[in-house]
Amino acid sequence: MKINELMVMLDEHVPFNTAESWDNVGLLIGDESQEVTGILTALDCTLEIVEQAIEENINTIISHHPLIFKGVQSITNQGYGEIIRLLIQNNINLIAMHTNLDVNPRGVNAMLASKIGLKNTSLINKEPERYFKVQTFIPESHVETFKQQLNNIGLAKEGNYEYCFFESKGKGQFKPIDDANPYLGEIGEIEYVDEVKLEFMISYQQQQLTEKAIHQYHPYETPVYDFIELTKEGSYGLGIIGELNEPMNIEDFVSLVKSRLQIPSVRYVGSSNTLINKVAMIGGSGIGFEYEASQLGADIFITGDIKHHDALDAKIAGVNLLDINHYSEFVMKEGLKQLLEEWLVEENENNIKLVASNINTDPFTYI
Repeated sequence: MKINELMVMLDEHVPFNTAESWDNVGLLIGDESQEVTGILTALDCTLEIVEQAIEENINTIISHHPLIFKGVQSITNQGYGEIIRLLIQNNINLIAMHTNLDVNPRGVNAMLASKIGLKNTSLINKEPERYFKVQTFIPESHVETFKQQLNNIGLAKEGNYEYCFFESKGKGQFKPIDDANPYLGEIGEIEYVDEVKLEFMISYQQQQLTEKAIHQYHPYETPVYDFIELTKEGSYGLGIIGELNEPMNIEDFVSLVKSRLQIPSVRYVGSSNTLINKVAMIGGSGIGFEYEASQLGADIFITGDIKHHDALDAKIAGVNLLDINHYSEFVMKEGLKQLLEEWLVEENENNIKLVASNINTDPFTYI
């Protein structure tokens, strides 16, 4: 498998276009034509992570947090420049899967929820998903061949179904003039054709592929087609909400989370006699969604990087919070490795070495 093939696979399962507009995801450093010798999953790409990849003879790192995020003005042998230089010198590819992995239904928040033991989980903020309904008009004699060609390149698929088309018959007419080179008809003569209006759905990112395919496979010199943009409730979104197997008082629940996520230190806001049953969470830094979570019935909202005034406001409003630190997202290392194992088997690429980094990149020291 080459890097460009790996990128296609990743984009199919965790679309890069679902990342926030301010984010920097995708292939940050690398060569799309290079063969993948192995993949190392990591929360952050630090010097120690790159050295582990070298030691393990792995040429591809997939990190959650982007290495190149703020503007890079120079690449010298210090700071972030030292990491970038080491990656390039050793032909190591770096891929970032950040907020697109956050909003994925099997992503970071689902991994955290699984560690804690939540059941009956669902996404909190489902993002609207843009897509296109395509319609084109084609001679009835060419419909089946045309549909098969579209299907072969992955168009007209809906979930676990492919070959998803709708047909309605009608009569088309046209008159070729001047230098036209018609597939049917004669210059200067009106031609009537039994045609089929063919309709199908495509994802938003398939528009260019579809337009190219219509021109390539349609028998007419100038095919007629429309792209109608629509929106629907997406299958991805930020945050997850679920239930415990049985209610727990808040202190026992906090201790459970601290133990399950192996966190050295946690902080919480809430009364000691509070019972916790329904839990909402956003890994990383998700403050700002705590009141929405409360309105959805969550007894506590879990996230990281909670500031003093946000905690005070929540306490006054009677909203319970648990700060699990930003580094709690480390669960994605093993979680993403497991997903990659599954996806690579589907691609018949099960000979690629997969390693979840065992290096702790938490910048804090706890006492």
